[in-house]
Amino acid sequence: MTTLKELAKLLNISVSTVSKALNDSHEISENTKRRVNELAAKLNYKPNRIAQQLKTNQTKTIGVILPTVTNPFFAEVLHGIETKATDLDYDIIVCLSDETLLKERRSLELLSNGSVDGFIMAVARESQLEEYSEHIQSVIDSRVPVLMFDRVVNEIECDKVVVDDFQSVYEATEYLIKQEGRKNILLVSNIEELSVGKLRISGYEKSIADNGLKSNVLKLGSIKNVEEAVYKCLEDDASIDAVLSIDHITGIIAINMAKNLKRSIPEDLSVIGFGYEHTHLLSSPKISIIHQKAHEIGAMSVKLLVDSLKAEEHQLQTIVVPSELKLGESSKSS
Repeated sequence: MTTLKELAKLLNISVSTVSKALNDSHEISENTKRRVNELAAKLNYKPNRIAQQLKTNQTKTIGVILPTVTNPFFAEVLHGIETKATDLDYDIIVCLSDETLLKERRSLELLSNGSVDGFIMAVARESQLEEYSEHIQSVIDSRVPVLMFDRVVNEIECDKVVVDDFQSVYEATEYLIKQEGRKNILLVSNIEELSVGKLRISGYEKSIADNGLKSNVLKLGSIKNVEEAVYKCLEDDASIDAVLSIDHITGIIAINMAKNLKRSIPEDLSVIGFGYEHTHLLSSPKISIIHQKAHEIGAMSVKLLVDSLKAEEHQLQTIVVPSELKLGESSKSS
């Protein structure tokens, strides 16, 4: 395996110069950087990561803790994290909490012993339900930075990357009322107990109140047969003329149940859900979505965390990634 010393000898320059050139230091001329990088590529030079870690006291590794990857949103965020981490020459270690406090706490404990430089995480459902976050605060207190995205704990002071959940749902509700003339909008949720769910419901209720309409919320909670619950709600109230789903699946369920009831979409019933770039491929007619830009959330999370790791002094930030209402065939004006 080629070493820094061998590269330096072949190029007739110092080991320090080779190292700085490979790290794109401003102290080294562009010509020297080019010579060093060309020879390193030719000889298939690979940096000794362990030696680098000992020298810099950094692992160049980020711990990522996700509630699940079966939810397409988190899968897309992970793709954004991995892509940006690679661009910045960082590796990632991914752990799944499976929505449990126990696994989330064990993952933090496992990796906070020097295995990673910092964490990117979305808080598990159980942690939010129990309002327990001491394990996260403990990691921050040990001087390992934590960045939260999507599901966050407001009381913990750390970097955060979020969607404006309140505003995005407020604007979607306003669209249904003012652009489509909908009067009885059913909001469907299976995440009402989570921080993001509460904000989304608040956005809907604010728009409903602003327009003098009546709130109509179906909270699925622990209901096992979601399809039956949505079907019954639509069957029992024929005046429902729009469905706004604040999670990634119940909007598509609403389309399927409405079709079973012979409701015409979007003439009789308009449907908007939360989703990602290819959500529209999962339903017929193609569903309108509040696009969360999950890949961008992942990439921005990595950038903000790495910037904090490099900075001598870091001012904590909360970055809001704007969502976008993308109309499909389940809305009148598509």
